[in-house]
Order: sequence, then structure tokens, then C-alpha cells
Amino acid sequence: MGSRLSSVARLTAAAAAAGVVAAAIALPAVGGTGAIFVSASEDLGIKPEELKEPPLAERTTLLDAKGNEIAYFWEEYRESVTLDQVADIMKTAIISIEDFRFYEHGAIDIEGTIRALAKNATSGGIAQGGSSITQQYVKQVLLNSAASDEAKAAALEASYARKLKELRYAMAVEEKYTKDQILEKYLNIAYFGAGANGVEAAAKRFFGVSASDLTLAQAATLAGAVQDPNATDPNIGKAQQKRLLSRRNVVLDRMAELKKITPEEAAAAKAQKLGFKNTPIPGGCGESKYPYFCMYVRNEVLSNPAFGKKAKTRSAFLNRGGLTIQTTLDPKMQRAAERAIRKHVFASDDPVASEALVQPGTGAIKAMAASRKYGNNKRKKEMSYNVVADAVHGGGTGFQAGSTFKTFTLVTALKKGMKLNQGFSVGGGYRSPYYSSFKNCKGENIGDPSHTVTNDEGGGGFMTLQTGTWKSVNTFFVQLEQKVGLCDTIKTAKDLGIKRSDGLPLTEYETFTLGTNEMDPVTVANAYATLGARGKRCTPMVITKITDRDGKVKNYKPDCEQKLDPEVADAAASILSGVFTKGTMSGVGGIGRPAAGKTGTTDNQASAWFAGFTPDLAGAVSIGDPRGAQNHKLNGVTIGGRYYANVFGASIPGPIWKDTMLAALKGTPATAFTPVNTERFGGCGSGCAPRRETPDEDRDDVTGGDEDYTGVDTGLGGE
Repeated sequence: MGSRLSSVARLTAAAAAAGVVAAAIALPAVGGTGAIFVSASEDLGIKPEELKEPPLAERTTLLDAKGNEIAYFWEEYRESVTLDQVADIMKTAIISIEDFRFYEHGAIDIEGTIRALAKNATSGGIAQGGSSITQQYVKQVLLNSAASDEAKAAALEASYARKLKELRYAMAVEEKYTKDQILEKYLNIAYFGAGANGVEAAAKRFFGVSASDLTLAQAATLAGAVQDPNATDPNIGKAQQKRLLSRRNVVLDRMAELKKITPEEAAAAKAQKLGFKNTPIPGGCGESKYPYFCMYVRNEVLSNPAFGKKAKTRSAFLNRGGLTIQTTLDPKMQRAAERAIRKHVFASDDPVASEALVQPGTGAIKAMAASRKYGNNKRKKEMSYNVVADAVHGGGTGFQAGSTFKTFTLVTALKKGMKLNQGFSVGGGYRSPYYSSFKNCKGENIGDPSHTVTNDEGGGGFMTLQTGTWKSVNTFFVQLEQKVGLCDTIKTAKDLGIKRSDGLPLTEYETFTLGTNEMDPVTVANAYATLGARGKRCTPMVITKITDRDGKVKNYKPDCEQKLDPEVADAAASILSGVFTKGTMSGVGGIGRPAAGKTGTTDNQASAWFAGFTPDLAGAVSIGDPRGAQNHKLNGVTIGGRYYANVFGASIPGPIWKDTMLAALKGTPATAFTPVNTERFGGCGSGCAPRRETPDEDRDDVTGGDEDYTGVDTGLGGE
């Protein structure tokens, strides 16, 4: 008896609630020719309430410099479309199953609401929604804009208060938009399962087609999925696929019942298999053709305050903003780098080669490539971090840069007025005379009289800025660093853009010039690009233009500053160009146009480098073992199918750089370096070579260096 009374009470309450709803809402008559207004609505205070509609999370598209799509970023996989881009059968299916009188009723389908209230009363909760498409759109907006779990729970709360709140919002939505606009918004916001938000994403994810090309069976499937997308998510398993198939058939029956399709069409569609293609969700750097470049762009946006003061803001900007980001990547140059690396280093090799190409004068990163594929499969030796970049851009600790750092000591000497042929005599070993012989930038004495720097081949003699550089003589450069000052050398390196890959401060020891700091190819390439741009240093850049979802465009210009006297850069380029003809790269050769560069090898071949530049393009190549370069040195190794007793800068990095440049600059007119100001840098100043009494007295006395004159690196580029 109590149970029956309770049921009666619930039905009475439902009727009363239905009466409240009916009394509170203006209902257009069928056909929209009239309306019933109940004065009680004013007393009850139920009026339209403006709904805040934040922009939907849209995927961001990454483009290369030529406008080709190369990657996508998204928080929710969604591609918004206009209503005319949705197949008519899809519109019919969703309206048939969700709100068949959508174009006839007002803000609320009162019949459906009363039916739902009565059903809920007998069940003791919210068992049936009875919501119109407009109400469902409102619910999705509230859910999508919820900033916390509590707010999301409130948006789904099973209460009449929440329902009446939705009704107020729905009334405002119906006043603000046409029915077609509401349907379009609903189709773009609805979640269909399998990670697909919106009908376009769902059509592609489920069936590999656009929403405009959906068939009857496919449309019915998607229309059936929105009721409970998690329970019918075909990506989860067979049970969910079975539920989705059953739900599809319910939609087809409903469409036939409403005479939107014939019974025969319904039967034919029901006879078809589910047809779930499980098309991979596009996007993410792992899916990109250029994963390392993609990672650089992603981390640039997420870490740079220019794209938002807070990390959360930057993340939303990238992953929800619906942006189109034009980048600096040149597909031709990227292919050149990839092919050159593959020619010399296999993906299966333990050491990994990586390369970055940077445009002098802009800092634009034109290519980023590595010998290994990006991924998490250790068996396939895939890499899960950006080996081409620094830690800020998804990279690791990098590799010691070796003798590529001698360039910064050379530039410092030229800044201080030394001449191209000015020099001094060096021995096969060098030991700091005093602790005070080297001072770091804090003014502390850091000379090490107990440590001897040696040349791999021994020997010594009189070295000039030119011959010492061409033959990369360790003892010459440490002694040169002592003369020009360690701190000044460090300042030069920083002016050219040098910073450690791991983000820590540069280590400041007497062996700085030998490249003991860990670097990444982007940083080193950009430093050498500064010389190619005659001393104009530019911040590495990957983004040139961003177009937002509304078509508003923001262009990004190079961030450059003149950090070096152009004539000093010219003199350095002149000396470094001799590396190809008279120095450690002579065995490899040049690229048929003005070019300059420097090989680099670290202590006992822990890693090897080549960094070089033309006025049009700069590049840096490194090779090392990511398992730990100091414990897995490049001695007695097989790389690219070839055995190397020892790997030097001219063994693998140099040839990779050369092959890359030949292909990357093919068709680009050669640009000459600006000639050296001989009045300023010509001659030998106060450091001329001693005269000889032998017939070859004009020959520099050079008997050895750390990187052999024949084109093979042969020694210590660092420790």
C-alpha cells in the first residue's frame, strides 16, 4: 500500500512539475502559426538565460614552408564543418532518433519533457532525458566549458534544478540562432566515441570518409552512437561494436517508422556489416613525417611566453585553438638532410647522427633530421626525445661539441686585433703555467698546472691563426685562449648563441676551447649561421605565421641582433674556408661554392661533429652514442655498414654535411663571402713566423695537430 501511495505521489509530483514547465514556457503551436502563453511564467521567473559558448576545442594544423600539412595538435580530435558539408542523410538520421520534431517545436519539446518527467518519477531519478537537440547542445556546451571535475559533475547532475537551468539556456539559444544553426552547432560539438568529437571527425575515424560522403548505414551508425558513446565505442572491443550495431538498427527502424526511408532501404542497410575502419586519429609528432621538427615547434609554443603568459594558456592555445601554423621547414632541404644521414648511418646503428640546417640572417630552421626513427620501441632503437634540439625543445643532454668550439677562440682573437698570419710556437703538449693563467667569468683562477693538453699526433711548431685552425691543433688553441682570455672567449660563444643543451650554465674551464660543453645541432648550426650572416645573430625560429580559427593572421619576424663586427666575421669565414682545402676536411672536399666550417672530435672519439656554413645556409652534424658517449665511444665501431677504427669529424659528420649541402642548395645561386679587409687583418703583426734558412722558408712549421691535415680528425677536441 505504501509503495502504491509512493508511486502515486511521484506521479503527482511529476504532473505538478510538468505543469510548472508547461506554465513557464511559451509553446509555439504546431506549424509555428501561434503560441500559448501562460501568465504564470512571470510569477515563476523562468525566462531565457544567456548561455556562454566558449570556442570549441579545434585541432591545430602544422604546415611546412610550402604550405603542406605535416602534423596536427589537439586536445579533442575535432574538425568543425558547416551544415552544408554534412550529408543530408546524416541530418535526417540524427533528427529522427534524437528529436524528430526538431523543426516544429520551440525551445523545448514539451511532449518529450512531460514524458521524461513522468518516466523519471516512476524510476526515482533521471531515467529518460526527453531532451531536444537544443537542450542537448546546451548540455554539451556546459560540459565542454567545465574547468574542473566538480563543474563537469554539475553539468551532468540528475536534478530538476539542472534541467530547468538547461531549459532557460535553451530558450535563449532558440532566440539567438536559427534551427539550422543549432543543428550545425550540435553536430560539431557532439561526442561520438573513439576519440571523435563532431560529425566530421567521427566520419573519418569510423569510416575513413568526410561527413559529406556518409551513406545511410554509416549515418545511422553515427546517429546511434551519440546516446551513449562510451558504451558503444567501437574502438574498445567487440562487445561495444555489437551494441553499436544494435543501436544503428534502432535508428534505421525509427527512420523507416517516420517514413524518412523505405522499409526496403532500412532492411538493406541493416544487412550491412558495421564497417568500422578504425582510421588512426591524425596528429601528434609521432605520426608526422618530420617528428623532430614537429617536437621543436610544439615545445616552442608550450615554453615561449610570447604564446601565453601561463603554461595552461599556451597549452590551450596550441591544442584547442584551431590554429594553422606556418613553419620554416623546407621539404627539399629536409629530404637532403635525411638522405645524407641514411647514406652514412643506419637506423639500427648504436650511435645516432643528427643534423640541423639554419638560414643565416633569419635563424629559420630549415631542416631537422636524425638517423633513428622517433618512437618508444627500444628493440627497433627508436628515440623518444628530440636528439636534434636542446632540452627546452624536447631534447636531451646533447654531445660534447669538440673542436667546433675552437672557432669561438679564433673569433675572439680576431676581435682583439690579431692578424690572419699572426701566431706563436707551440709544443706537442701544453700545461697551464699558473692557476691564474685562466680565469672564469667570475674572476676565479681555474688554470690547471697538473693537466697536460696534448695533440694526438704530438709535434708542434709555429702556428698562425690560419694554420692552427686548419689543422685544429689543441695546444695552439689552449694557448691562444690563454692569450685572449677564457672569459672573453666564453662571451664570444654566448654572443653567437651558444648555450648548453641541457639548459645548465656553460662550464668554464681552460678546456672550453676544446668543446667540453654538451651541445645540440640546432644551437651549433645557429652559431655558425651567425658567421654566415656577417655577425648578425638570430634566435632560432620555426614559426612564420599563425592563422586563428577566425582567419586572423599574425606574422612572426626574425629576432636578430648584430653581435659581431662584420669584418671580424669575414676574417673568420676566410680562415674557416681553408678547412676544406688545406685542413681537416681536405680529404672530403668542398661543395663547389664558397663555404667554411670546422670539424670537431672529443677526447678519444666520444663524439664527432662538423659545423659549416655558406652565406645562404648553415648546418651542424653530430654523432654519438645515446647510451652514454663517454662509455660507448666511437672506436672499433661499424656504422652505416662500414667499420671505423676511430670516428672523427671528417669521417662521418663532414661527409653528411657535404652531401646535405650539395642537395639542399642545388639550384640556389652561390653567394660569395665578403672579402677580408686585408688592411686590418692581413700580415702577421707582432707575431710573425721566424725566418728559415731552408728553401721552403715560407712554409709554416707544422708537424702535427689533433685533427690531421689529410682530412681525418686525429685527436683531442675536448675532454
